[in-house]
Amino acid sequence: MKIVAIIPVKTFSKAKTRLNLSLNQREDLCRVMLEEVVATISNTKNIDKIIVVSKDEEALKLTKKFGVKEIFDDAESGVNHAVSLADNYLENNEWDTSIVFPQDIPFIQSQDIENLIQFQKSPPSVLIVPSRRFDGTNALLRCPHNLMKTHYDEDSYKIHLEVGKSMTSNTSLILLRRIMLDVDNQDDLKFLLTHNEKLEFCSKINQIC
Repeated sequence: MKIVAIIPVKTFSKAKTRLNLSLNQREDLCRVMLEEVVATISNTKNIDKIIVVSKDEEALKLTKKFGVKEIFDDAESGVNHAVSLADNYLENNEWDTSIVFPQDIPFIQSQDIENLIQFQKSPPSVLIVPSRRFDGTNALLRCPHNLMKTHYDEDSYKIHLEVGKSMTSNTSLILLRRIMLDVDNQDDLKFLLTHNEKLEFCSKINQIC
């Protein structure tokens, strides 16, 4: 089974506007989070390829050292469009499974991804990891990779769960704590730093913020 990770990346200067940070701080935070997420995924033995979709040339340059497939998203019209660009690329390649990850789950560990994949059943199958507040989707596994379209920014985890169940009975909601920890606002950032699970990463965040 060949598994690809898809990471849609919003232009740094336009991202994380709900954080009480300056533009430079937000851009720096996006850089270190993206690098942490891609580094973790690249060190996961079950992931065969990573696709980064972005209009931000700095983001693409930053992740190039990890050997990712870069897709330039000229329109940058949202996460669903970015994932569709990756899906279109995968149509011409032999991939069994895709997992969509956001750029803002920096506490994710390789073991978390391996644990997620272990829940996968025979295809067709869908696995959804919600956000901590159960208002978003922090990991979406689809097998086959084009089984369903994505519905981010629409109370997405509930919709993904409903659509997944309409496609296959092998659809499950999976609760993996570190994957559920994302950074959307100041409370999220404070919550993450209190856990202090990745000491080196937390040190970088404290220097930025």
